[in-house]
Amino acid sequence: MSEGFRSSYDVRVRFAETDAQGIAHHAAFVVWLEVARVAYWAEHAGGYRAIQEQGLEALTTGLQIDYRATAAFDDVLTVYLRCVDVKGARFRYEYRVERGGELIATAETLHATVDARTHAPTRVPPWFVEAIARAEQT
Repeated sequence: MSEGFRSSYDVRVRFAETDAQGIAHHAAFVVWLEVARVAYWAEHAGGYRAIQEQGLEALTTGLQIDYRATAAFDDVLTVYLRCVDVKGARFRYEYRVERGGELIATAETLHATVDARTHAPTRVPPWFVEAIARAEQT
């Protein structure tokens, strides 16, 4: 496990995610971060549906990716992630994307819980805060 991260999920670079040079397209990284984040929620917080069943949505409000190396078709990448800074209606994920221990990218996504109907910011539910705290315990 990459230092400081307690959760990770593997993704395999699909041919459709590569460009004419055979390199994974930068936009594919956004999808891989989401795949890992949704799997994290399923493992630790009852899944994304648990949030929706409360009449909430968890919107992505920001994204930052720093690319360090290329990935290619059929590479298996490990996406390490941790949820940090859960406050009010907002929370943040930090990521490391590695291939066999080599750092491929670092990233951060920002999120806000909102009322599903009105999109008004709504506090992160206590059960979600507790689930994240348990997942991130050291």
